[in-house]
Amino acid sequence: MAEIWEWTATQIAEQVRARRVSAVEVTQAHLDRLTAVNPSINAVVQEFPEEALDAARLVDAALRRDEDPGVLCGVPVTIKVNVDQKGHATTNGLRIQADVVASDDSPVVSNIRRAGGIILGRTNTPAFSLRWFTNNALHGQTLNPRNREITPGGSSGGAAAAVAAGICAIGHGTDIAGSIRYPAYACGLHGLRPTTGRVPAYNSSAPDRFIGAQLMAVSGPLARSIDDLDIALAAMSAPDPRDPWYVPALATSMDFPKRVALALAPDGMPVCGEVAAALQDAAARLKDAGWIVEEVACPPMRRAAAINACLWMAETQFGAADLLAREDEADSQFVFECMSEDAGEVGFTSLMQALQARAALVREWQMFQETYPVLLCPVSGELPFDQQIDVQSKESFARVFEAQLTQRALPTLGMPGLAVATGEEMGRPVGVQLIGPRYREDILLAAGRDIEAVGNPIAVSDPS
Repeated sequence: MAEIWEWTATQIAEQVRARRVSAVEVTQAHLDRLTAVNPSINAVVQEFPEEALDAARLVDAALRRDEDPGVLCGVPVTIKVNVDQKGHATTNGLRIQADVVASDDSPVVSNIRRAGGIILGRTNTPAFSLRWFTNNALHGQTLNPRNREITPGGSSGGAAAAVAAGICAIGHGTDIAGSIRYPAYACGLHGLRPTTGRVPAYNSSAPDRFIGAQLMAVSGPLARSIDDLDIALAAMSAPDPRDPWYVPALATSMDFPKRVALALAPDGMPVCGEVAAALQDAAARLKDAGWIVEEVACPPMRRAAAINACLWMAETQFGAADLLAREDEADSQFVFECMSEDAGEVGFTSLMQALQARAALVREWQMFQETYPVLLCPVSGELPFDQQIDVQSKESFARVFEAQLTQRALPTLGMPGLAVATGEEMGRPVGVQLIGPRYREDILLAAGRDIEAVGNPIAVSDPS
């Protein structure tokens, strides 16, 4: 019989709600798993077992009163260290923020608590949450529990490693250029980047972010089953008046045409044979499940990625240049230099032109999605990369940057994206990406379930 820490979030919530197992037992099992495996992968960098057990006791007490604790009834969850959690440091992987202790929970943390989720710990991210690799001078490097030689992804690499290793059932992540989707891909998981505005966001420990992050940054879940993403999204997306961008969109399940556009190499991006084969396999699974799949060219990805670069670099150059200098971390400075060179000079005119161009591009994508509510495309053009290759040279950074074209493009559009694990090739996880219309995460989850149903269930990995 499977260990408790191998159960999915959906299984845990069902068993706890039925009182076949207590939330305290589930929490203790995951805390024991954390103690056993976390030292070898460094996924969780802030631990507070007594807080977690106290929260579990509240869930059990509610059940004894015949109250429903929420959709995440007793499910162990981790929170990324770049969002506020009351009483803990919002480090964002920075030494200069090691003592920035939050006085209140961010909305996503509040929502997880209200839904009955049990927060076990806080997970690692690269400095400034800037890279697709997870390493920083404050917390150190996170290793991939499925293969230590490859990146766990970034910036939500700690979250992905924790879920893959069975430390938690759901990992909270954030995504402004693939930081949920790529760690899910690298660690053999599913990961959902919701529509901008779907999950409320706010950190009282820092000033509000500038326009680029306000338009593109989101929180979302990583998990080992599509059903787990579904209940995690339901929990995370509850309303909160602190976010002026929040949209109270209904979690709809309206009918939609089961049509999929297959883009093997969007905008001519290089795609390795293993990734192309995974896309063809996913397309075949969808066809067998009754979807119409047509190989067509999708709207521009490179133009969207260029707008992302302009918005992100305008934000970083204007609001974080002094922080980069104060932190004085070589890897993030190198990556920032490479990204700045790619974006070119960003000033008032280029920023205004990027925002103008974004409107036309979103319109083009929305018209495309009237015909094709799902786009099937690569998560990355390559299998998960070796650890730290992005900072080896400018040439290696350029290789990584090009492979991540779809990661960089999607946030510009504000649309949801789903990374679906499909298997393993050459000792490295592989998967595909689904992109859908705004606020129609239900369509992506439906397609994701049909892809998932044909493969083997995602297993917890033993880091040893």
